[in-house]
Amino acid sequence: MILNYTYRIYPDDQQQETLNEWLDICRASYNYALRELKDWIASRKCQIDRCSLESEYIMSADYPFPGYHQQQNNLPKAKKEFPRLKQVPSQVLQTNIRRLHDAWDFFQKRGYGFPRFKKFGQMKSMLFPQFKANPITGWQIKLPKLGLIAINLHRPIPDGFIVKQLRVLKKAKGWFAVVAIESDIEVSEPIPHGHCIGVDVGLLSYCCTSDKFVEQPSKFFKQSYRRLKVLQKRLSKKQKRSANYEKARKKVEAMHNHIAWQRKDYQFKLAHKLCDMADTIFVEDCDFRIMAKGFLGKHTKDAAFGQFRQILKYVGKRRGVFVDEVDHRGTSQTCPNCRSEVRKELKDRYHVCHECGYGVTEPVDRDIASAQEICNRGIEKHSTQGLWGKEIGYQVGLSGAFCLDKWRGVAMSNSDVGKPAL
Repeated sequence: MILNYTYRIYPDDQQQETLNEWLDICRASYNYALRELKDWIASRKCQIDRCSLESEYIMSADYPFPGYHQQQNNLPKAKKEFPRLKQVPSQVLQTNIRRLHDAWDFFQKRGYGFPRFKKFGQMKSMLFPQFKANPITGWQIKLPKLGLIAINLHRPIPDGFIVKQLRVLKKAKGWFAVVAIESDIEVSEPIPHGHCIGVDVGLLSYCCTSDKFVEQPSKFFKQSYRRLKVLQKRLSKKQKRSANYEKARKKVEAMHNHIAWQRKDYQFKLAHKLCDMADTIFVEDCDFRIMAKGFLGKHTKDAAFGQFRQILKYVGKRRGVFVDEVDHRGTSQTCPNCRSEVRKELKDRYHVCHECGYGVTEPVDRDIASAQEICNRGIEKHSTQGLWGKEIGYQVGLSGAFCLDKWRGVAMSNSDVGKPAL
């Protein structure tokens, strides 16, 4: 079992200067390795009947592909040519090259996202892959060539866990250490059990559950947009790479960090609230990146639905709550009671089904109806399928939110089915 704990560290002025220098050296080595990779590709992609309008660096035909192992083995030679590289621990440089080739492998796997050169200040982290002994002693952490650094150990490392690696992060608010700890303890995955709910997310209501719980959205970016706009306007008037420009840039970065931390804290609290409500939670498997490309893209990114889904899964695993995804297609266009199709436009905010009468006498919000349909699909996914009309104990015990008549009603005609009992 591997866990990541994040702590605030407080390096002194000399250590901060050293860390900044190391980050810049890592940036230079990253760009040099990427340049070699791009030169190798450019020397083998030109057409045979014409030359490129731009000059290209030509490598010999027998020159091997600059892979990870070759570039890693070339680091000792590069240190002789560039003595500046000797300042950084050797394993940090090796993991920096590994970072480039992970991006290259990911590009080859998905077909887009070619690695880019890092500009000044864009390298924000470095990885220390291993330690001979536990680097954390009391309220200090010991790093190679840096010595002891003060750390805010607000959460002690559990017994039985050892420190495997450590990543140093630079943010506008200060320096942080992400400690990866490992143990032989195996935690079993949660299984569907107890009371289950469906969760539907949206912009008008951040999330709605099948139990008719509605959480109103907290638009952190919109709340801080006025102040952020002022800071960005001041930054645009500064001369680039000047001292005042760097001060203004840090203020903009600090505001973005503040917004991100507000959002994440809100999502963690909401995830714990949902885990208090049920033992099994079903969510949609939407690709929110497509939704973020529409005319509501800024509000969608501010809501960060994908991050919330990941946090909900993490919190559910920690608390023994089963969280799973179901098919999102047509959840808002399906009646959760009779499962017939009920077409609705975006302006239609209430669900009314004329087949079974659900929502006719008592208005039902369309997001709540969608959450109930998500819950239905989750129960179907994790129960014996194809046995409609048969009372299966697992189905009844898993549903929780719905009575037994709900499952009997699936095999009944529309005229005999009433609204779902909650």
